[in-house]
Amino acid sequence: MSEFQYIGPFTQVLPMKDLPVRGPIRDSQLAVIPNAGILLEKDKILDVGQHSLLYKKAKKLNAEIISIDHEAVAIPGLVDSHTHICYAGSRAKDYALRNSGSSYLEIAREGGGIWDTVQKTRMAAEEELVRGIEQRAALHLQNGTTTLEVKSGYGLSVREELKMLRAINKANSRVPLDLIPTCLAAHIHPKDYSGSASDYLEELISNLFPKILEEGLSNRIDAFVEEGAFSPELIRPYLHAARKSGFDLTIHADQFSTGGSALA
Repeated sequence: MSEFQYIGPFTQVLPMKDLPVRGPIRDSQLAVIPNAGILLEKDKILDVGQHSLLYKKAKKLNAEIISIDHEAVAIPGLVDSHTHICYAGSRAKDYALRNSGSSYLEIAREGGGIWDTVQKTRMAAEEELVRGIEQRAALHLQNGTTTLEVKSGYGLSVREELKMLRAINKANSRVPLDLIPTCLAAHIHPKDYSGSASDYLEELISNLFPKILEEGLSNRIDAFVEEGAFSPELIRPYLHAARKSGFDLTIHADQFSTGGSALA
């Protein structure tokens, strides 16, 4: 079998090159190659260009030809760097409350929001979480997303956070996307945790981090640095401990209050 592949002709290919690094992207700024093909060597794109020219190059390389016999547009896969598609339950009630004027923080203080989802997720079996991830990932793929970051954070105990991360990893082996697991055990201080918020974070450092590393469940630690969650001062030692353990860091920040992005 040839190590080269040629795919085409596409009606259009959008290589998404030479785009501004910030601000809006206008249609006129998008490079569009009509009647185009894509030449690959193993998993690496070698060239993108006019079908008539690239097809000849592919034949000379004895490339495997994958013909597109219908109208199709090719674009790079999209990356969603922040998702919570591992969960059980529904936020429909929260949605109705938001529409009636209640704020996110008001809903959270009444037991909705994150804590409501925590309770439902704890009740769910690991396989139920896996199936939910598979279904939601399929919807993302239909919209062109091929890499998804997926957070835990609705377990809020060592055992339940591990259940979520195992479910994310199991789902990753079943879906045609790349799922990037992130540990968000520092989402909020669990309402049923008897110790302080600082005690909770210390328990995660001592008992959760080693298990994540032992099982290879994630290399990323996240924290919700926000009013109603963790302050910058409280979370700083947790993040330092995560980095010392070899984790990459990411932070939920500045949704309702400031300070999180400065900490980052």
